[in-house]
Amino acid sequence: MKVILLEDVKNVGVKGQIINAKDGYARNFLFPKNLAIEATEANLKKLETAKKQKEVKENKILEEAKVLEQELLQKTIVIKTKTGENGKLFGSITTKEISDLLEKEHEILIDKKKFDLDEPIKSVGEYYVKIKLHPTVNARLKVIVTEK
Repeated sequence: MKVILLEDVKNVGVKGQIINAKDGYARNFLFPKNLAIEATEANLKKLETAKKQKEVKENKILEEAKVLEQELLQKTIVIKTKTGENGKLFGSITTKEISDLLEKEHEILIDKKKFDLDEPIKSVGEYYVKIKLHPTVNARLKVIVTEK
């Protein structure tokens, strides 16, 4: 029997995949647990429609990420902090601080987990911080750390 998987099923297939399952397995396991539905013409059309909608949604998210990337290239964050000898900071600048300042100064909300610091910012200077906006889009934000 041909069925469409509604969820990932271990050792069987992934969500949206059409597979051949034995009748008993489909009726006694997959259907009662809402893991699959029978692959009728109506269900296949629903699957195609859902795939198209998902693709449109993903394209929209990608375009928004590209626009945000261009916007972030033009932005600069200035962080004023206490320093010790030779421009060394007391502690370090965290991604949370950068995220909060970006939201406060430029009204752009980005989760701190999306920021990628190669190494902690522990001294005065100019840095470029990578931000993962989308699996295929990485932006760079200029961060300037100065003495108070």
